[in-house]
Amino acid sequence: MLDIHRILVQRLTLSWLAISLLIGGGLYWRGIERIDDRLVELASAEAARLAAAHIPLLKAPEANRQRLSEVAQDFLREHFIVVELYDRGHNLIAEAVHPDFEAIEERIKRQGHSFPQEETPYYERFSLEQQTVLLVVVPLRDERREIVGYFEGVFLIEPEVLQRLQDELVVSLLTTLATVLLTTLVIYPVVRGLHRDVVKFSRELLKGNIELMEVLGSAIAKRDSDTSVHNYRVAIYAVRLAEAAGLAAAPIRDLIAGAFLHDVGKIGIPDAILLKPARLDEDEFAIMRRHVALGVDILKKSAWLERARDVVEFHHEKFDGSGYLKGLKGEAIPLAARIFAIVDVFDALTSQRPYKAPMPLKEAMAIIEGSAGTHFDPVLVERFAAIVEPLYAEVSRASDAEVEALLRALIERYFFADGPTA
Repeated sequence: MLDIHRILVQRLTLSWLAISLLIGGGLYWRGIERIDDRLVELASAEAARLAAAHIPLLKAPEANRQRLSEVAQDFLREHFIVVELYDRGHNLIAEAVHPDFEAIEERIKRQGHSFPQEETPYYERFSLEQQTVLLVVVPLRDERREIVGYFEGVFLIEPEVLQRLQDELVVSLLTTLATVLLTTLVIYPVVRGLHRDVVKFSRELLKGNIELMEVLGSAIAKRDSDTSVHNYRVAIYAVRLAEAAGLAAAPIRDLIAGAFLHDVGKIGIPDAILLKPARLDEDEFAIMRRHVALGVDILKKSAWLERARDVVEFHHEKFDGSGYLKGLKGEAIPLAARIFAIVDVFDALTSQRPYKAPMPLKEAMAIIEGSAGTHFDPVLVERFAAIVEPLYAEVSRASDAEVEALLRALIERYFFADGPTA
């Protein structure tokens, strides 16, 4: 059985991680941008406060170079460690560097920077000398909003300020992760309940499809003066041989479907031929052979029933190529059809029919093994010979009801044990 609890937990956990990473990543980058925005606001406000009174000096920078140098020195207070003033042509006209941070200034100069073209200041954040600094370039405008110069400042960010902003970001991330986790936990029982409903519906639908196969197979068997237990027996033999041959569950499901429906095309064969007690002549046999094509045509009406097609279409092919309808040879014959050909003939030989007694196991196997390489796949015959004695003993001694129960157990195993099956 599928451990649906484990699968749901795994998938919901993966979903939680994926959503958390997606939302958390977005929040993280947005948080970093907010930190930068806050720092730029601090630096810009400081620059605007200090520079506003000195805008007139920038309109005549050459005449006021000395005074501008003094202004730049005045800026070296509080959190600025480097201050540069530029005219509107981007020419440096004044500079002041805090003596304790000259190395930082040299590193920033090597990197260079841009000048803002719009209202928004240009900024970059650096981690240098184990400290966080913000380079901000602010356009300076006169009363007519025309740019008269630029203020460049390197702003030293206090560790306490940066830590507080980072703590706010961490709280936001943790809150988001917790919210997504709680949502996932709430969703789990809902998904579990929906899954139970889907499984129940799928099992009922699958059960109906299997019953449809049984009804069709039983109807054909009765028309052919046989009973549906023949279909049950060959299905059991086919599954056991398929298991011995190492087939996976999916092709075994198709093989069971083929066992039920292998002669479905006989519904289109006239009774005079289908029920003739004597040997068919050549013309009659040609008509009988049409049941294969008729069966394939019937299966086309249902995508679900068409899973039986390999058995229906090819179970009369022979390993040496002398079979019908297509005369396929060797491994060109689908494996399911090669398996079914052996068990179908075996059950016909060992079963009681109105016109014959059942053949003993040894005689039946002598015919099967004698036809290896001509009618049957020799490798599959060898596999069947290895399992047939206990298998035949189990099936042949069972009543019709017990045979049906054996097949029901196989159907439960291959169609239902792993959950709903398409």
